[in-house]
Amino acid sequence: MPPPIPVELYPYDLKWAQNAVLESERLAAALDKTLITVHHIGSTAIPGIRAKPILDLLPIVTSLPELDDARALSRRYCNLDDPLTGLRKIQLHFYERNSPEIARHLAFRDYLRSRPDVAREYDAEKGRCRELHPLDSYAYTDCKSAWIRRVEAEALSKQSTKPL
Repeated sequence: MPPPIPVELYPYDLKWAQNAVLESERLAAALDKTLITVHHIGSTAIPGIRAKPILDLLPIVTSLPELDDARALSRRYCNLDDPLTGLRKIQLHFYERNSPEIARHLAFRDYLRSRPDVAREYDAEKGRCRELHPLDSYAYTDCKSAWIRRVEAEALSKQSTKPL
């Protein structure tokens, strides 16, 4: 696991969605038939809320063993740092199709996109946790986890889509 990083929250930026598309295209070229699709998840995928400027992408693959065969090109979880600044730029969270984790991530993202009031609550929770843990991204994440679990459960109970 990479070391913790300082928590810096930035206003929503339309470039995050554009960069997610570009990085998804790079993954598609690298993984070819192993890759089914890539979803942009995390706070950079939710308009109107602050986020660490790190893209979270959720690539769905045909199978984890096939992904492991392509290990020289990728891992099940990995991050990409900007070579010029050394700052973390992207985090990849690979899942095999039909994983229940896919539905959890997408339900949370879609629920916050459809409920600006809940997205604002999340933004406030993120700000609170950032104030408590400005230098430790892992403690910041732990701080938000109870809120996220509660809203994930609510989102899952209201959604009807199934994972790929």
